[in-house]
Amino acid sequence: MTLEKILQSQGFGSRKFCRNLVLGHRVEIAGKICTDPDRKLETDDLAFRVDGETWEYREKLYLVLNKPAGYECSRQPQHHPSVFALLPEPFVQRGLQCVGRLDQDTTGLLLLTDDGHFIHQYTSPRKKVPKIYTVTGVSPFEATQLEKLVTGVQLKDEKTLTSALACQLIDEYRLRLSITEGKYHQVKRMIAAAGNRVETLHRSAIGGFTLEETLLPGHWRFLNENDLKRLSEPFPA
Repeated sequence: MTLEKILQSQGFGSRKFCRNLVLGHRVEIAGKICTDPDRKLETDDLAFRVDGETWEYREKLYLVLNKPAGYECSRQPQHHPSVFALLPEPFVQRGLQCVGRLDQDTTGLLLLTDDGHFIHQYTSPRKKVPKIYTVTGVSPFEATQLEKLVTGVQLKDEKTLTSALACQLIDEYRLRLSITEGKYHQVKRMIAAAGNRVETLHRSAIGGFTLEETLLPGHWRFLNENDLKRLSEPFPA
């Protein structure tokens, strides 16, 4: 692939803009300035520098972000900053998308990718991929409320009952809730239908992949092969 096309595929702008990046002596390959936009390069393990910053070629992007409160999972946010403001601009320009949305006040595990098949795999209700949340209630949780969440609660405008895959009490005010769907405000609506209200909501895991404590709010990292494998595994009991 030519250097010009590589830069475009990685989100650095139009073909013309990327060509001018190279002609402007702003791109380095193997530590040397490259001024030939038509130079052909192997993309396997390719690293390059643009304006002094190092980038690695990635055919597809797979990221995990520890979403802080006060950010919207939208490219056109209405009332709060966008989560995309927390990411490098070239990632945004190449079409990165959220794999399911979290409300602006919901924190925790958010996957992002430019791989449409991956998005479908982890958002389609038919795939039944568990999403695990830590829920803090306004009032102490009662045993009857946990039972309702598992057996099913009636949500407004829903014809059938909506139930949690699993529900476990952590302490008086907190529980761990697992669901496989992604309906609008689903967890908050389920908790309300069970007779309580959500104080805070944090997504801690998807499948067998758990958000690590070392990834601070507002920070992101690439998903590795082991991470991708764990996403398809069941959540540890």
